[in-house]
Amino acid sequence: MSLKDIYAHLADENGRVTSSRLRRFSKSVNVELSPEEIKEMVKMVAPNEKGEGGGFKGLVGMVQQYSQDFPDLGISNEKIIAITMPHKISFKVKHASGQDDVCHASDLNYHSPLTKGWQSARYCLYPQDIVIQLDKRSRLRKIQVLSHQFNIATRIEFFVGDVPDGLPLVLDNARYTRLGYVSLSDNEKTGFKARELKSVQVDAVGVFLKLNVHKNHINKYNLYNQVGLVAINVIGEEIRKGFEDLDDLEIFNEQKKMLDPDGLYNRPDYISPLDDLAFDMYQDPEIAQIIRKLEKKKQDAVLQEKYEYAKKLKAAVSDLQKVGEKLGKYEVEKRQAVENEDYDKAKLKKVQMDEYRLQIYKDLNVKELLDSARHPQKVELEPTRQPTPPRLLALPRSTPSPPPRTPYDERVIPAMKSQRNQSPTSPRARTPYDERPLPIHNSKEAPVDNNLNLSPKTPYDERPLPVARTKPSVPEEDEPVPDSAGGGITGEPEPLSEKDMREASAAIDVFGEPLVSKAYSKTWSYRDDALLAVYKQMQELPTGNKDDARSMLRASMFLIKKAIEDKVYAVFKAGLMLLKMILTEYIPKHKLGKSDTVTTVEKTLPNLLHKSGDTALRNRDDAKNFIFDMAQMSDVKPTMVVPHECVKPWKGNPAPRLAQSRTEIVETLYEQLGIKDAKSGLNVDNIMNFCVIALQHTSADVRLVAERIVKALYKEVGQPVKDYLPPDDEKTRKNTMWRLLFEYFDKVDGKPSKSDVKRQKAEEENRKQQEIEGLQKQLQQLKDMASGKAPVDESVLESKKPKRNPPKAAAKPKPKQEPDDDASVYNMDNICIFCGEKNASFTEEGLDLHYWKNCPMLKRCANCKQVVEIASYTDHLLTECEAKSNYAKCNRCTEAITKPEHEQHVAEKACNAAKPNMNHCPLCHQNHLSGEDGWKNHLMAKDGCKQNPRRLLALNKPQGKTGGAATRGKAGAKGPTKKTPR
Repeated sequence: MSLKDIYAHLADENGRVTSSRLRRFSKSVNVELSPEEIKEMVKMVAPNEKGEGGGFKGLVGMVQQYSQDFPDLGISNEKIIAITMPHKISFKVKHASGQDDVCHASDLNYHSPLTKGWQSARYCLYPQDIVIQLDKRSRLRKIQVLSHQFNIATRIEFFVGDVPDGLPLVLDNARYTRLGYVSLSDNEKTGFKARELKSVQVDAVGVFLKLNVHKNHINKYNLYNQVGLVAINVIGEEIRKGFEDLDDLEIFNEQKKMLDPDGLYNRPDYISPLDDLAFDMYQDPEIAQIIRKLEKKKQDAVLQEKYEYAKKLKAAVSDLQKVGEKLGKYEVEKRQAVENEDYDKAKLKKVQMDEYRLQIYKDLNVKELLDSARHPQKVELEPTRQPTPPRLLALPRSTPSPPPRTPYDERVIPAMKSQRNQSPTSPRARTPYDERPLPIHNSKEAPVDNNLNLSPKTPYDERPLPVARTKPSVPEEDEPVPDSAGGGITGEPEPLSEKDMREASAAIDVFGEPLVSKAYSKTWSYRDDALLAVYKQMQELPTGNKDDARSMLRASMFLIKKAIEDKVYAVFKAGLMLLKMILTEYIPKHKLGKSDTVTTVEKTLPNLLHKSGDTALRNRDDAKNFIFDMAQMSDVKPTMVVPHECVKPWKGNPAPRLAQSRTEIVETLYEQLGIKDAKSGLNVDNIMNFCVIALQHTSADVRLVAERIVKALYKEVGQPVKDYLPPDDEKTRKNTMWRLLFEYFDKVDGKPSKSDVKRQKAEEENRKQQEIEGLQKQLQQLKDMASGKAPVDESVLESKKPKRNPPKAAAKPKPKQEPDDDASVYNMDNICIFCGEKNASFTEEGLDLHYWKNCPMLKRCANCKQVVEIASYTDHLLTECEAKSNYAKCNRCTEAITKPEHEQHVAEKACNAAKPNMNHCPLCHQNHLSGEDGWKNHLMAKDGCKQNPRRLLALNKPQGKTGGAATRGKAGAKGPTKKTPR
């Protein structure tokens, strides 16, 4: 029977629970209730004076309180908790817009190390859709997607779908609501070897989940433009009957606290790590099932306060997780061997897995742990409290309210008398609070002490602890400052664990275990006092014995590094104070060598650099300021260790705050030390190597600081800075950062920027165009005067003469020949200035046609289609052509060779070498006489260049048909000349 059914029996038409209905219901389930009990239960489900609470939510609390009185209901405390806990929800893929022949969408239904997942079809259209259907209508809390390592989508959108009431639960009836999207990395930084796991926190209700997968990132491994998802995981809780009216989970908080005093389920949003997608994808399936069973038994043991048993289960789960990952790796290697048809290796892996699995089961006693629930006598457990709490009516009505809950950090715990002699009831040092044993009762039938107020409604964490017989320790805030080097605190810190003792063995040998245990204490004042004690001991150490001084120095380095990484500001400052004393006083006082100074700085500087990226501003500033001061210390500055360590380029992509602080440190060191002094430790090479990496960081703040360093360095040294940067070309300047840097360099060098050059070039082109238009206008006037269409204008002739025919200094004026000069000026427009051919058809359009098709001195470029002189064709390909980047010059023949053939061309040395003082033809590759006449004879003579097709056209051109030529020129001018640029 569900809670909703119970509510239907108890509530009237107004939704209220009455005494008569409750009495009839109790009789129907064979439960006898007294009038007082009925009255108390009705009170629990009734609204308060403000009209709040009660109703269905109150019924949940009542059933929780009286669950043992209604055993037939099947609603236990654990079941109510399980209903509200987010967990892994199973699903099935219902629709996929496309899939690969090998990687099907159905592979997403299962999670294992061997799962291949789904991939889209080759060259598919985007976006691709995948729709999964959950087993039940659920509230989604978390969605996880594991992407393929190189078939990576740029973006994935999420939609939750639900079916309106009254409609069949089929895909066509789903109504979707968009939840949002996530962007995926292109994975270049990992070399396309890692798979990205995206986890999205959501809060939505539905039955269907649709993933809209957008187009792929382009890389060399993704040959067919596919996208792939290795696995999908959905975490949430099913919406069951009887809980549809609950809008949130707050009404279960108090019940959970009663059932779960140790905090296992106290958080409504708690998600077990075993439900995470990474667990199933990297764990052996058999081991994963065992881990889940042991985890469930551990939770039950905690609820029953069987902490020794829970401790064993916790250790076994931790070991099995490592075993599962190893077996999962073996399984992947075995499958790869099978795919490669290496069956010997596959057999070896199978035997290795079976032997390893059996050995682990035997070592960890897995069978015993799984069977221990049926045989509890095998496990020595602590006495448990009475499972059945007393009835509500049996408790006195005047029970005072429980005391307010005390935070854990402020609870008073018994102080230990000594490290060797501990009280048997005192908690062990450094043991988590939830696993500390409670004092054992003398007998199971001990009467309940009413003064303790142990009401069944009182949460476990709010019950008062038994008063310890030992003297409690002084609270942390009131601890006195130690007066001696050995420590003057009245209490004792926690003893060191075996791991800590091995780690701090060198420090224990010098300073003793009591002092080092303070440095490891959880109480910050103990750690601070330990550093002050070390400070005093090092100051009071007598001079003369360098070995003792070095031993104490090495031991103190370990404690200083630990203090620098401490989260408490006071401990961090104490560590800096101790380090400063060592560098400025201790080392000079004991006359230790330069190597000791270098070792001290090299060991502590990485911790300081890491601290400079701390989230707290004062920690960052203090760490950076100490680095600056340390770089200027008299014994540290000559070693140049600080600048050398700071300018080392980082690996990977560090956090933005850490990278920015590191770059700011380099900037300040450059300002303080400079590069002119060879002993500063900084130079152009190490600074630029650092800045080049910093300029590639994803954070704009980091790049901005690096740009400032590069600009300041270029202002000081100039051109050598450019040797470390990309080439200054149009492709590089498309990037805004590089364009601004190179424009700054041009400004420093006094050169006009590219934008200024473009503006000047545009103005020059505009001026030339205006001159051409003016000359064309004057030419048209001359033509009109020559044809008699317009009277002769002397001003036009005078303005035309100096532009077309400049006067010679030695020539005398001949007024009678002025008309002939005017005619000669006009006739120049009918002559080709390249080959010298004169033709009446050579008007402006006729000359264009002649240049385009017939002139033997010209050639059309095969790349840009411009008409260029054959004599300068090589220079055009190398410097002017649009495809100039595809050509390289051969130093032997001086011709332009395509880059794919250039290396072979140079290696063969089969080309005709160019000779000095001679022209080299790019068509026939022969050498001929130098000068313009040499080019004309080679390109136009009968025995000239054999590879010039226009030479034969010029030689075979009929003579005395200029009129026909003019007609052809005019006809041709109407053809392709205006479609293709010159």
